[in-house]
Amino acid sequence: MQFLQVSLFAALWGSASAFTTINIGSTRLQHSTRSILVPVLASTADDDGSPSDVSPPEDDAPSDNGSGPQGDEPSDVNTEISMQEAGKEFETVEAPTDNSLQKLLEIGARTGRGEFASSEEKSSASALIAALEDSQSSMSGIMWQDKVYGRWELVYCSTELFRSSPFFMAGRAVCSTDDQAQQYNWFCEMHRKALAISTIGAVRQIVSPSRLISEFEVKAGAVPFIGKFSPFRYSGGLPVAIEGAIVSSADIDISDEGDAWELFMDTVEIKGSNLPGLRQLLDSGLKLQSRQLGSFLESNLPNYKNPKPVFEMTYLDDRIRINRDQDNNVFVYAKVSSNMDPTDYSGVMPDLGVTRLLEGFNDSITKIYL
Repeated sequence: MQFLQVSLFAALWGSASAFTTINIGSTRLQHSTRSILVPVLASTADDDGSPSDVSPPEDDAPSDNGSGPQGDEPSDVNTEISMQEAGKEFETVEAPTDNSLQKLLEIGARTGRGEFASSEEKSSASALIAALEDSQSSMSGIMWQDKVYGRWELVYCSTELFRSSPFFMAGRAVCSTDDQAQQYNWFCEMHRKALAISTIGAVRQIVSPSRLISEFEVKAGAVPFIGKFSPFRYSGGLPVAIEGAIVSSADIDISDEGDAWELFMDTVEIKGSNLPGLRQLLDSGLKLQSRQLGSFLESNLPNYKNPKPVFEMTYLDDRIRINRDQDNNVFVYAKVSSNMDPTDYSGVMPDLGVTRLLEGFNDSITKIYL
């Protein structure tokens, strides 16, 4: 019976995914990989014992009577410490947290926020995240700090990006056994593969004192493979795309320790769709009332309980927030602003992007202006 509920969540999400997709506006983070050179000053046999500017030759070995270069430094000291491999001892005394953040953001940028990360890159990111988490002595009461509030965008994730949504967290919370959890995880993997033709844009969380809003923007080709339906020898599609944002909302209940959210899923809606006709219907207030549906199931199925997933916070500063879900999946967010208002998608025209296509064609090719 519990797996039935998981399937129900999957069916509802599949219905929403069929007509949504997004505009990619996320900023790419680029960082260069550097190495820190640590100079080692070697002692010489001078009377004053002060370090020399030049290291002693390798064949300067002490004699049998103990004469030779003095000092405590070992002769095989490595004079270069590389930062190329994340998760190792590369931190400087001045700013270890900044170095960890830089390396973590580099991994997120080159792996599509973790989507295309190799096993080695995931291990490196995990070590860096653990170092950041260990740098904060206590997370007690962290959820009440004002710096939690605002707009946060996902920059790295150890699982599918859409699992940042409270909707998918609630779907996972329905599972009461390990087998059901494994089935749900498999479904999420297959769901992402089924949406491989789509491009994920911004994955955003907007946090206020009592509310969490998740915005998942996506974009997909509207008319693919036109060569099959026309005499044109072109293997791609038309340069128009379906766009939209899946917006999930949940109420926040802070744990007694103040280091985790208990999320009570509320609604799911599609905003900013550029599909003609459908846009008007969606803007009229059409929403999936997840909480009402859960309450109905709770009152009719004796073993069902409305899910309230726990989203634990393990690191927080003015720029970065790290959370873990019940499966210990990691989500790293970068703060964009302190604005707690949902994104306004009213400016998206319901024309499949044709207006922008024609404007671009005129500006670049025909150059006809009235």
